[in-house]
Amino acid sequence: MKARIAVLISGAGTNMAALLYAAKLPSCPYEIVLVASNNPDAEGLKIAATEGIPTFAVSHIGLDRAAHDAVMHDAIVEAGAVYVALAGYMRILSTEFVAKWDERMLNIHPSLLPKYKGLHTHQRAIDAKDTVAGTSVHLVTAELDDGPVLGQIEVSILPGDTADTLADRVKMAEYQLYPKTLADYVARDTNPEYLTAQVRTLALAQPEADEVLSHGMPCFGIVGGKKFAYVSVDHHGDGKTALLVKISGVEEQAMLIDSDAERYYRPAYFGDGWVAIRLDLGDTDWDHIGDWIAKSWRAVAPKKLTNLMDVAGEF
Repeated sequence: MKARIAVLISGAGTNMAALLYAAKLPSCPYEIVLVASNNPDAEGLKIAATEGIPTFAVSHIGLDRAAHDAVMHDAIVEAGAVYVALAGYMRILSTEFVAKWDERMLNIHPSLLPKYKGLHTHQRAIDAKDTVAGTSVHLVTAELDDGPVLGQIEVSILPGDTADTLADRVKMAEYQLYPKTLADYVARDTNPEYLTAQVRTLALAQPEADEVLSHGMPCFGIVGGKKFAYVSVDHHGDGKTALLVKISGVEEQAMLIDSDAERYYRPAYFGDGWVAIRLDLGDTDWDHIGDWIAKSWRAVAPKKLTNLMDVAGEF
C-alpha cells in the first residue's frame, strides 16, 4: 500500500510538481491524494487538477489562523491523507495544527538548516561569504524551521552569484531532494525492519521481558515464562507485517475483526486467544500498539509481578 500524502502550496507549486511526477513512478511508496492551498488562484492547483489530483482551496483572508488551519485539517483528513508535505506553503501554522500532524508533516527549506531559518536565505548565505548553500527537508515542529532534518543537499556558491542565480540552482536540488526524502520517510511505515524495531522497543520496555526467535518470528515473553507478543512478517507468504497479542477469547477476536477487518485478523495456528494487528497499513498508532502490548503482557505475567507493578503504580 502507498502512503497517502496531502501537499499544501501557496503559489507556483514547483516542488509539489516534483513530488507529483515522482509519485507516478511504479516504485514510489507514496501517492498524492490532495493538493490544497490558502490561495485559490495558486498556479500549482492547475497543475494538480490537470494531472487528476483532487484540489482544495480556501483563502486565509478573513479567518483567524486557528480557524483557517481547522478548515485545512478537515480537508486533509477527508481526503484520507496520513502525511502532509508543505511545498511553498507560505503560512505560519498554529501549534494545534502542528500537533495534529506530529511526525507526519514535512517541509522543504532553502538553506542548510540550522543555518538561515526564515526568509532571504540565499542572500544571507552570500553576505556571510559561505562557499556552499543548499536545501533541507525537515519534520515540522511548532518552532519555525526547527524540526529534525531528514535530508540535505549542498549547492556551491559561485563567484558573482546573486540571490536569484543561487536560488535557481538550489531549486534544482530541491526537486531531487524532496521526493527522495519523502519516499524514504513514509516507507518506514511499511518496512518490516522498522516496524519490528518499533515493536521491540515497546515490548522490551515491559517488566522482565526478553526476546527470542519462535516459529521464525521475533517473540517477546516474560523471562522464563509465557509469551505475550510476536511479530509476523510475511508468515507463510501472507504478505503482511503484524503484531500478535493475547486477547480474552473468540468473542473479543470476532468483535475486533468486525470493527476493522483490514487491520485485525485471526492469526493462523494461534487459535482464538490471539489477534493479529496489521502494522503495515501506513497509519499505525504506536501509542495504541503500546497499550495492546502492555495489556498482553499483563495477561500472561505472574500475579506476583503484576501485583508488584500495581503497588508501584506502574499500571
